[in-house]
Formats: sequence, structure tokens, C-alpha cells
Amino acid sequence: MKIAIAGGGIGGLISALMLRKKGYEVSLFEKRDRLGGRLAFTEEQGYRIDEGPTIVLLPEMLTSILNEAGISRDQYELININPLYKLHFKDGSSYTKYNSIERQIQEIKENFPGNEEGFVQFMKDMEIRFNLGKDQFLEKSFHDKRTFWTRNNLKTLVHLKAYKSVNNSLKAYFQDERIRQAYSLQTLYIGGNPLDSPALYSLISFSEHKHGIYYLKGGYASLVTVLENALLNSGVKVMKNANVERVVTEGDQAAALIVNGEEVKADAFVLNGDFPGASKMIPKESMPARNYTASSSCVLLYFGLDKVYTDSPVHQFFMGSNFQQHMKEIFETKEVPSDPSIYAFHPSVIDSSLAPEGHGVLYALVPVPSGSSINWGEQEGFVEKVIDQLEERGFPGLRKSIQWKKVRTPDDKEMEGLFQGGSFGIAPTLFQSGVFRPQVKPSKLTNVYAAGASIHPGGGIPIVMQGAKLMVSAILSDHQNKEREGVSLSG
Repeated sequence: MKIAIAGGGIGGLISALMLRKKGYEVSLFEKRDRLGGRLAFTEEQGYRIDEGPTIVLLPEMLTSILNEAGISRDQYELININPLYKLHFKDGSSYTKYNSIERQIQEIKENFPGNEEGFVQFMKDMEIRFNLGKDQFLEKSFHDKRTFWTRNNLKTLVHLKAYKSVNNSLKAYFQDERIRQAYSLQTLYIGGNPLDSPALYSLISFSEHKHGIYYLKGGYASLVTVLENALLNSGVKVMKNANVERVVTEGDQAAALIVNGEEVKADAFVLNGDFPGASKMIPKESMPARNYTASSSCVLLYFGLDKVYTDSPVHQFFMGSNFQQHMKEIFETKEVPSDPSIYAFHPSVIDSSLAPEGHGVLYALVPVPSGSSINWGEQEGFVEKVIDQLEERGFPGLRKSIQWKKVRTPDDKEMEGLFQGGSFGIAPTLFQSGVFRPQVKPSKLTNVYAAGASIHPGGGIPIVMQGAKLMVSAILSDHQNKEREGVSLSG
């Protein structure tokens, strides 16, 4: 059985390895000159820094799926980050997150007294909800929608308080608005609005404490080289600069891909682009009519520095004076944030391989609106304002230390094929989550499958890998059913 995969993002790479291990003949087509999708490096003058994802969450899921795909632990190194990160508020207060629950309670007692019991209850409740959610939603596909609308699932959704927003659900645990920010901003990791995303996404902040935050030595994107080597060694045919233009159909099945103008036949096909765009390769009559809401986007700043801020945490958040206003500017009014919150990543404090000796790299991310409401070519003042904030609040003397800088905006994301320039797939709203999200079998075509951040269960590297695993299971199940039907007919 031949399988053709359109797209070499993390979902496509994991899919290819898993399918090859099952004995399928796999060909992978990537339109760019490199694999990895959002997992990429920005490199210049001997400096190297992750271009996209930086925070490694759900390490057990990550390592388990990599192992299933044939990638052993000795091929990469995960470094446990502790403290997890530090938040700086505009009023001068701060909050540091730790692996240790006991140390965290002490931190809350020192900085937000009166919220200790709420934190303990939060962790107890989220432990139960995480296990429920993992079993009922993360580890199940809903391409047959009847498997979602069960009494057990509906009870689980009520228990997860999916009808509440993340921010509102946290009011039951924390009185102080600042600490609620510290446990709601994580929805921005997947491009969701903390004031609107379903409360089940509160599980991200729980997971940070429970499972830890890690750093992949050499940068998250170094995983791509490991995966590419495994693909080539396993016999997967990898074609770069191979643009998949459309899917050729025959009845209720796909028959071929058109790649660089030529027809490539296969028995099954996997789409691994950002799905709102990738779905346009399928004839309209085979796709359900659907409008999507894009995730938020971001302005990204990359710096090569002539120093390392040795006292800096690896991860920091510099919060604006009005978090709710920032979220409104991103998700409602779609304007340049007036006083944004900023995420800073300084991996050089634990990894000297990213820059020349004695030098370092710095990455800053500002959540901004997706879409076309802002002319980012005219926002140099905004970028300078972000640099000012970084220098004033966390990296003294930053401007003098900059050897080079690079800026990426939503315009760059849209040019790369991301829907409306959103950085994280479609938004994790209530009606774009679970059964309402595009599934691993996303169309009426019986042999077309999908993987990626816009496909259930959603965004984030380990979750996309989990989605690829669910997709591979669907292919295996369909193949086995066909074989049984063939045996039955021949009998």
C-alpha cells in the first residue's frame, strides 16, 4: 500500500515514520527546501535560535510518541527547566513558577497571600480533569461524530466546565487578577483568548507544574534533523521543493496528487498543511462548507548578543499594565497592542552551542492579531517599543549588546501559508475544539487523511504528534476493514 504525504511539518514527519514502521511505502512531499514546518531555526553570523516553538510541554507524551516512531532517547536531550519561568507585572510585583508544589505554595504565600488554598484546590481538581480529558479527548478521534456524542463524553465536558472560559473558571481558585493571568495566559501558546477559550485549556497551566517544562538541547528545531535522518534511514522517499497543487479524485476517493505539475498516484493521502489552506487542494464538493476563525498571531524578534545574561531565567513574561485590554486588541478590535505583554526566551543561559563563545541569543514574542487589519510594514515604532521594554524590565544594556536582529510579523506567517497569518492553526474556541475541529478524516473522500495544528486534538508539538498518531490509527483501521471486506467478498 502506497501512501503520499503532502507537507513536511511535525505531523507529516511523525506520520511518515509511523506508517513506514507498519510496512507501508511512504512518499513525503514538502514545498519548501527544508522539513519541519514551524519547527525551524533562524541562523546568522554563527548564532542559531528557534524560530517557532520554544517551550517543551508534555514530555512523557513527546518521548512516548517519538519512541513509537522509532526515535530513541539517546538521539536527543531534554533538559528540565526549574524554575519554570518568571512573570513580571507592571506594578513591580512578580511571580515565579516552580516544579515543586511546596515551593509554589511558599511563592504564593510571599507574593499573593490568601491564594494558597485556591492553588492547592486548583491542582487537585485539574489532576482529575487532566486524566479525564486525556482519556476522552486527547487520545480519541471523532471523525465518526457518533463517538463524541455519548453520555460519558457529555458528562466529562460538564466536569471539565467547557461552558466556562479559562479566565472565569480561575475565579473559583484565585482572588488576585495577577495570579489569574499567570494561570490563563497559557492559552496563548496555542493562539487562544484566555478570556474566551473553554476552561478545559486550563489544563495547560496545570501540566506545567505536574509534568514540567523542558528544553531540547540545541533548540527544539534540532529535532527535525533527528527525524529527517530517521526518515531517510527507514526508506521514506522525501522530496523537497515539491509543491502539492491539488488532489485528483475519482468518485468518493482520491486517486493522485498533482506535484510540481505531475501526477503522483497512491492508495491513501495525508494532508499536513495548515488545514484551512490545505483543504483548498480538495474539490469543493468533497469538503463540508466551513468558515474558520484563525488563532492569534505574533510579532517575533530574534537577537544575536555579544553577552549572556547569566542571571536571567530561560523563560520570562513581561506583563502589560492591562492584560484584558491586550486581549481585546488581539481578538476583538484587531489593532496594534498599546501596552502588550511580552514573552522572552534566553536559552543561552543553559546552552552555549547557540552562539559564539561568550555570546548569546534572545527571542521575544508579542501576541498580536491575525488577519489583514494592520500594515506591519509601518510598525517599526512598535518593534522599538518592545525592545525598550525588554531593556528596561529584564535585559539592561540590551541595545548595546545587539549584534544582529531579525523581525517576523503576521505577514511573514501568511506568506508561508498559515491561515490569515495566525501562528497556531485555527483558534481553540469552543466550536473549533473536540468534535467541532477538523478531524483526521476531514472530507468526504474515504482515503484522504490530515494531521497538523488545525486538526483535532489541536496545536502544540506533542499534541500535533498525538494527532498524527490518531491519524495513523485511522489509516490502519481502514486498511484492515478493507482487507476483511475483501476476504468476505472472495469467500
